[in-house]
This record gives sequence, C-alpha cells and structure tokens, in this order.
Amino acid sequence: QVRLVESGGGLVQPGGSLRLSCATSGSIFNIYAMGWYRQAPGQQRERVARISSAGSTNYTDSVKGRFTISRDNDKNTVFLQMHNLKPEDTAVYYCYLGAFTGTFWGQGTQVTVSS
Repeated sequence: QVRLVESGGGLVQPGGSLRLSCATSGSIFNIYAMGWYRQAPGQQRERVARISSAGSTNYTDSVKGRFTISRDNDKNTVFLQMHNLKPEDTAVYYCYLGAFTGTFWGQGTQVTVSS
C-alpha cells in the first residue's frame, strides 16, 4: 500500500520561510511526477508545484521565485522550500505522487502565515 506523509507545516510570520517534506512508503513503480497542491478555506485545490521524474519543474505563477520544489529519487521524497511567505499562502498543503498505476495523496499539512 502506498502511503505519503507530509511534515514541516506550521505557523509563520509574513516574510518567513518553511520547508515541507513528503515521505513515501510502499511499492511504487513508474513514477512520472511528484508535487504539491494546496487548498485554502472556501477555495478549490490548486497545484502549487510539480517535479517530473526527469527533474523538470513547474510552479503556479503566485509562488514563482519564492518556492522551490526538489526531490530525492532514491527515497521517493519530495520537498517544498517556501520563502517570503505571504498571508495568501495560508492553506492545507498536500503532496501527491503520480504513477502509471494511479495518483496517491498525503493527508495534508497546515501552513498558516500570520502576524
């Protein structure tokens, strides 16, 4: 059974930084991408960042230049380094893993940006 567990969320002041991690376990084959979505209260879930198995990255416009996604292919772990956080970044952040056998999700970690 594939399992994804996020960590690293919390409360941070505007302008601060956080690093999210997503560890995976289980038998996973043919992974083509990993990444992060977020969902703020009353809003739809949006994709924040994505990294392919080849290492190419994509970001939603609102986080470009502030967030960096990376992954450890050997451990199937994905990270999201977030700098210059803003109140509008407040959301539950979910990691996901896309494989040819399906898409798998973590349980989410809360990020709150507030003074």
